[in-house]
Parts: sequence; structure tokens; C-alpha cells
Amino acid sequence: MPFSFCLLPCGYDLPVPLAPLSCTVRGCGLPLERRERTWLCPRGHSFDIARSGYVNLLQPQDRKSPKAGDSREAVEARALLLAAGIGRGLIDTVAHALNALDLAPDSVVVDVGAGTGDALGVAAARWPLTYAGIDLSTAAAEHAARRFPSVTWVVANADRGLPLTNGSVDVVLSLHARRLPAECARVLKPGGALIVAVPAPDDLIELRALIQGEGVERERTDALVSEHAPWLALQERATTRERRTLGREHLLALLRSTYRGARVSAAARLEALEQLEVTLASDVCLFGRGKG
Repeated sequence: MPFSFCLLPCGYDLPVPLAPLSCTVRGCGLPLERRERTWLCPRGHSFDIARSGYVNLLQPQDRKSPKAGDSREAVEARALLLAAGIGRGLIDTVAHALNALDLAPDSVVVDVGAGTGDALGVAAARWPLTYAGIDLSTAAAEHAARRFPSVTWVVANADRGLPLTNGSVDVVLSLHARRLPAECARVLKPGGALIVAVPAPDDLIELRALIQGEGVERERTDALVSEHAPWLALQERATTRERRTLGREHLLALLRSTYRGARVSAAARLEALEQLEVTLASDVCLFGRGKG
């Protein structure tokens, strides 16, 4: 399929194929075209590109809060952990899954709830495909856009619909993020794939026991498969698990990145700890969309 090309921001000069974004103005939904500093639809709806490189497609009705999505502190905490290799197991698993799909050079990969952007950043460094990351947080989009300028970064409320044209995406990722089976099926091409990761029953069980007083295991994957069944069929299922002994700095970062608005009492308990062995575990499911 043909692609339009743009120049990378921040001094890059290699052409990058553009993501198949669609207009989020109510009642529109037409494809967006990339201009020098804007994305524009045929009806004239225009969206400016921020200096850091992301585009904000949020509409007034999408803004439940002036600071929607993860806070800058939460994004920075997650980035600190990933920089130390904590939580990289899931990203490596996703990269392995993408490699196994043997995607064509014109394939489009979209991460819904992209956060720090590391999953797409790792993939983009290995395979020259078309990538787009969507997140509700402007702090997350700005962080990701500055680090990985070859990816299209979008601020949008995925709960109201994915800002992507019908049947335009080869792979959708949802890694510990919102799950939108009907929307994912809509934007996937025939034969496309959806990779979803949810916390495994023992994910962070030691930290949860410390903070909440007990570490209850909760099975999520069976419900995940059931909710996707009307649109997408489960093809593979796996678990990624890593155990790390974390010091106080990384425990506090994990608390900030996991428990939004961490309670003072919780932080106080961690302040008394020198270290804690923590399990990070995810169940990863690969769903497929039929070719018919």
C-alpha cells in the first residue's frame, strides 16, 4: 500500500512512513494528512504538532481532567525503572512476538496506552516499520516523542475510540493498558494481530502484601480471552516473569508508577525497608483477526 512520508523532528532527516490517523472531531473520522507542523483532515480540522513531536487529538468532551492520564511523576518513575532494566522482561517478550509474526516492511504497529514508549522504541530500533503510540497523558507522549522521534506519538482518549482508520493496522499492542476489543478488531487488517499483556496473578505480590496487608492472587487472563472472543480468537498465551531484589529508590519508583497517588502510609512503610524481592509477572496473549 502507498505511504506518505515526512521528515523526522529534532534534526533527523530520514523519511518515515506516516501512521493512519483519523480525525477525532465528533462526526468526522476522516483520515488525517501530515503537514509540516499539523495533521489535517479533508474537512479542514487541524491538529498542531507539539515542539517535542507529538500530536494532541483530544476533544473538549475527552477531557475529564485538565491533567488526564498518568502524571509526569508516574511517567518518570516508570522510565527510571526501565532504565535500570526493571520490567524489561515484558518488552523483550513483545519484541519476540513481533519478530515471530514476520511482518512485511509496510506493516503498521500501534501501541494503545504506550506510556514511556519503550516497547515501540525497542521495536523501531530493530525493524523499520510504521509505528504509532497512543496515550491519554501528555506527559507520557512528550517523554516518548523526545526519546523516539521516528514513531508517531498521539494524545487521545482511546476509551472514546481509536483515532485510526478502518482496517489500517497490522498489529495492536495493549500492555497493562486499556482493552478495547471491538475497536482493535475495527482497525486491524484481515489477518492482523493483537498482543495484550495483563498482570499475572503473582505480579507485585510481595509489594501488594506489604502495602495492602495481604497478597491476593487474581486471575485476569480467562476473563480477557472471554471479552475478546466475539471479535478476535486467542492464538497463543504465555507468561513472562522476573524476580528482582529492589532497593528503596526503586521500590518507591515502583509504588509511584503502579499505585496512582501513593498513600503516605504506604511510602512510609517502604522508607523503613532497605530492600525487597519483588515479582514482576505478566500474562501475554496473542489474538488474531480472521482473514475473511
